[in-house]
Amino acid sequence: MVDSISRGSTVNSALQGLQRTSQQENQTSERLGTRLKVKGPLDREPDFFNASGLSARATNLAQIKDQVGQAISTIQAAAAGLDFINQLSDQARAITITAQNNSDPAERAQLAEQFNQIRGQIDNIASDANFGGTNLIGSSPDSMEVALSEDGSLLAVQGTDSSSAGLGINSRTFGSNTDIQAAIADIESAQSQVRSNSVTFSSSTSTLQNRIAFTDNLTNTLAQGVANLTQTDLNEEAASLLSLQTRQALGSNALTIATANEQAVLGLFD
Repeated sequence: MVDSISRGSTVNSALQGLQRTSQQENQTSERLGTRLKVKGPLDREPDFFNASGLSARATNLAQIKDQVGQAISTIQAAAAGLDFINQLSDQARAITITAQNNSDPAERAQLAEQFNQIRGQIDNIASDANFGGTNLIGSSPDSMEVALSEDGSLLAVQGTDSSSAGLGINSRTFGSNTDIQAAIADIESAQSQVRSNSVTFSSSTSTLQNRIAFTDNLTNTLAQGVANLTQTDLNEEAASLLSLQTRQALGSNALTIATANEQAVLGLFD
């Protein structure tokens, strides 16, 4: 009777071993399929929550990066506007020089009309150089505060009135040399302002582009950290699966032998 119970325990032990191996084999196969060793807090709680924290930070940084990208586009729209305004200013300057060298009142009046038309074109460019509803060079310029990081650090971008009035380019008649000289002075002052504003916008753009590059690198580092905590080593898992399959085969053989032995013993009592 004792021998029968002992052999029954052997069979039960073999069955339990096979069940454990089967569970481990299923878990390993799942990790190979999903490539994840941690899918939830029940897997590895510290790794799961650490990975969740890293992932949340990467998401926050991605949102900041998007905002920085929008700010860069806004500044670039303003910078493009300033470039065209500078080109128009060159044309206005050429007109004033022509008027200066011309003594015919009628021709001067025509040149003054061209000059004033360019003023209107400058106004149109300044008005149209907006992105996403933000205009840094319009007659009532907007300003921006761009978030650079999670700690609330900001980059302030100040708009500047780059309309003809904002630049000090006044309407002219070219009725006298004094008026023409004043127009030339207006243009020189305006172009100086445009160049200064262009340099400021370029500096802001460079700062924001550097921030995007840094954010990209940091986000990649965070993503790698998440992967290290949650993704499985495929080679390691494949080796583990092979070992478990071998153990399963050996366990099945052991169960077959234990069952046969038990049946042989029981046969003695028939």
